[in-house]
Amino acid sequence: MAETKQTEAPQLPKHKVKYKKAFQRACNEPNAKGKLCGGHLKRWFYLADVLEQACGDVRQTFGDHAELYRCEHCRILYLPSEQEPRGRNVAGLGQQSIFGLTLTAKPGDEKDNQ
Repeated sequence: MAETKQTEAPQLPKHKVKYKKAFQRACNEPNAKGKLCGGHLKRWFYLADVLEQACGDVRQTFGDHAELYRCEHCRILYLPSEQEPRGRNVAGLGQQSIFGLTLTAKPGDEKDNQ
């Protein structure tokens, strides 16, 4: 897989912004002692955040419906990687079973989308 070099993330006055690595799920920002934060990256809906509504710089920079992730501990913002599909769970796509078992839905359990 060819690696693409992403440019620096646009920095905001009140938020630190980084790019996620492909399928990254935990924060990789070192703290003052040099240890990694390790907080979970969660999808951040900044329009519902009262403190962000008062600040407003994320909305001005990225628009109303940007896909952003935020560390639950240090609150650093992460932009999604170019290698992973948009709109998917932060946990990624998952893996096929190493045992070769891929179960499909039972014939009667399929629901019609009407």
